[in-house]
Amino acid sequence: MSGTPDVATDAHRYPIGRFQRQAACSVEQRAAYIRRIAEQPANLSAAISGLDSADYAAPYRPGGWTVRQLVHHMADSHANAYIRVKLALTEHEPTIKPYDQDAWVALADSELVSPLVSLTMFTAIHERLVAVLQSLEPAQFARTLVHPETGPMTLDQLVALYAWHGDHHVRHIQLYRESR
Repeated sequence: MSGTPDVATDAHRYPIGRFQRQAACSVEQRAAYIRRIAEQPANLSAAISGLDSADYAAPYRPGGWTVRQLVHHMADSHANAYIRVKLALTEHEPTIKPYDQDAWVALADSELVSPLVSLTMFTAIHERLVAVLQSLEPAQFARTLVHPETGPMTLDQLVALYAWHGDHHVRHIQLYRESR
């Protein structure tokens, strides 16, 4: 094997492309990222609208989590994003705690709780997250936090990451719907 990624597998895993961290972003880019984050709850709601228990139990892509696990993951991940933003705003270069997302989706709540509960959670988190982000002065987006695995990142970079992350997983669900 040459070590090059399998293009078809990569297209399934990263349907909107891989996240590319940029050193900085413009005021316009930042506003667009925040707008995307604000739109994600409605986009997720539309993506899962009308799905049934068989759909939720199906993998969203070959070898992937179930649609149910994916929706729960989005709520878990974006709850962590919200906390990370608040830590970066209230502490000096906090080191955040990574988590094992595969272990989280394997916990009982990801099987026993309706994905609609996580949609509600995702929606509430986003309302608060967007309110915080829209209240910031431009200089505050340069505040940093440290991820033990990927190093320092600014709030601008974190906002860009979660704009990508939510859109990335909504697209996974849309592709699942298109393939069934």
